Amino acid sequence: MLALFASAARADEARPYNPADYPPGVQKAVHFANEECDSQEGGAVTFAPETVRKIDLTGDGREDYIVDFQETKCGDRETTYCGTGGCVMKILVTLPDGSMREVFEGYVLRYKIMVPSVKRGAARTVRFDLHGSFCGGFGPQTCVKQKAITATPFAFKQP
Repeated sequence: MLALFASAARADEARPYNPADYPPGVQKAVHFANEECDSQEGGAVTFAPETVRKIDLTGDGREDYIVDFQETKCGDRETTYCGTGGCVMKILVTLPDGSMREVFEGYVLRYKIMVPSVKRGAARTVRFDLHGSFCGGFGPQTCVKQKAITATPFAFKQP
């Protein structure tokens, strides 16, 4: 029985990305990739199964979404959505009325959702590894920023 459960979980993880699996706000955020690829006459867009991650980031019990274009391809191009500053990433939170708000869009090298605080209902903190220029450095120097995710939009600014 356990083996059956484990294989079913792997099969679910390997499901291809399907925009219809997500709410309209997420579909709109992902549509950016199609628009960008079309503007570059790059061909068909291919999404990785893990393009969209569903998780409660704000601590309000509603599903929020991280859209990560790291493995997204525009035709045979692998760098349409990524550069030296990382890859395009968007964070969308679900509001009390069920609508969605994009609270972050930017280039991120890596991110990590930190272990939630002991307090239930607390916002999750995300650690962002950014291009060195966001900390006054340059190039490959990684700049680490952390942000508790709420319904308030935010951006990282270069000094």
